[in-house]
Amino acid sequence: MDKPEFAQMFRVFGRIGILSFGGPAAQISLMHTELVDRHEWLNEKQFLGALSFCMLLPGPEAMQLATYSGWRLRGVSGGLLAGLLFVLPGAVIILGLAAGYAYYGQLPVVQSIFTGIKAAVVVIVLQALLKLSHRALKTASSWGLAGLGFVAMFFLSLPFPLIIASAALWGYVRTRQEPTPSLHQKYESTHYKRTIKTIFIWSFIWITPILVAWVSGATFLTSIALFFSKLAVVTFGGAYAVLAYMTQSVVETHGWLSTAQMIDALGLAETTPGPLILVTEFVALLAGFYQGGPILAITAGTLALWVTFTPCFLWIFAGAPYVEALLARPRLRGALDAISAAVVGVILNLSVWFALHVLFDQVTRTRLGPLPDLATFAPASAALTGFAAVVMLVLRLPMIPTLGILAIAGAALGSFS
Repeated sequence: MDKPEFAQMFRVFGRIGILSFGGPAAQISLMHTELVDRHEWLNEKQFLGALSFCMLLPGPEAMQLATYSGWRLRGVSGGLLAGLLFVLPGAVIILGLAAGYAYYGQLPVVQSIFTGIKAAVVVIVLQALLKLSHRALKTASSWGLAGLGFVAMFFLSLPFPLIIASAALWGYVRTRQEPTPSLHQKYESTHYKRTIKTIFIWSFIWITPILVAWVSGATFLTSIALFFSKLAVVTFGGAYAVLAYMTQSVVETHGWLSTAQMIDALGLAETTPGPLILVTEFVALLAGFYQGGPILAITAGTLALWVTFTPCFLWIFAGAPYVEALLARPRLRGALDAISAAVVGVILNLSVWFALHVLFDQVTRTRLGPLPDLATFAPASAALTGFAAVVMLVLRLPMIPTLGILAIAGAALGSFS
C-alpha cells in the first residue's frame, strides 16, 4: 500500500477529530471504520496491536492510537498531524465553554442547567464504572484489587499514583514470566541511539515551558505545569480514574476550584469531541481566570494542554518501534490487568464522591472519608439523578442527547423553585 498524502491524512484525521464524541470506545470504533475499513491504511492485526500498546501507556488511549496510526503511515510528522487533529477541535470548544462558564456560570438559570448536567454526570460515571467492571473484574484477585482501590481512595485518601504503582507491582510480580524474544536480539544499537535521541528531544519539549514558568517566578503557572505533568504520567485507566485524584488535589490541596465546579467541568468536557482528559484544560482555564483574569486563564489552559499531551507524543514516538516486543511480555500485561482492576475501585470512589456532592449541599471530609450532612439533602437533584438513570441505563439514550435533556430538565425544574 502506498503511503497516503498529507492532504488526505489531514482530511481523514480531521474528520476523526471533529466527530470523536462519546468517549474512547466510540472514538476507537470511528478510527477503525476510517483507517481499517474505509481507507485500508492499517490491517486488523496492526490496528489491534497498536490499541493493545496504547492501553499499556499512561494517557488517553484513543488520542495515542491516532498518533501511532499517523506515525505508522508517515513517521513522526504523520503522528504529529494525527495526534494534534484529534485534540485541537475539542480544545478550541473547551476554551469557548470555559469562557462562557467563567462569565455566566453563576447566573441562576445557568446554575439550574448545571444542576441537571451534574445529575447526568453521576450516571455517566456510573455507566463507565459498569462497563469497565465487566471487562476488568474476572477473578477473585481482581475483585479484591478493586475493593482495595476503593478503600484506599475513599476512606484513606491515599494518593492515586501510589495506588496505581502498588497495583502494577502486584500484577507484575504475580504474573508468570514466559520466554520472550530479547529486545537486544531484535534491534541494533543504532535503533537504541535513535530512541534515546527521541526521548531527549521530547522530554526537552515537555519541560521547557515548566522551566520558563519557574525561572520567571510565576508560582501559580509552575504549580499548574507540575501538577498536570504528574497527572499525565499516572493517567492509567482513562480519565475517569484520574478524575478522583485530580478532584482531590484541585479542590483540597490547591484550592483552585470547588467540587461543584469540578463536576461542571466534567459535564462540559463530555459534550466536546476529543479525549475526556481535555477536562484538564477546562480546570486550568477556570483556575487561571479566578487567580488573575482572562490572560492568566489562557496561559494556564495552554500550559495544561502542553504538559498533558506532549508526554503522549513522547510515549508513542519512543515506544512505537518496540510494539511487538513489548506486547510479547506477559508481565506487562499482568501489570496492566492489575491496574485496570484497581481503577474500578477508584472510579467507584469517584461515583460515590460525585453523587454525595450532587445529592447533598454540604459534605464534610472526615478521617473516614466524606460525610454528608443529611439535613442538606437536595430532592430536586435526587429526582434529576433518577431521571438521568432512566434515560441512560433503561432507555439507553446516547450521552450527548442525555446531557441536553437533563440540562433542559434542570432549567425547567429551576424555574419553579
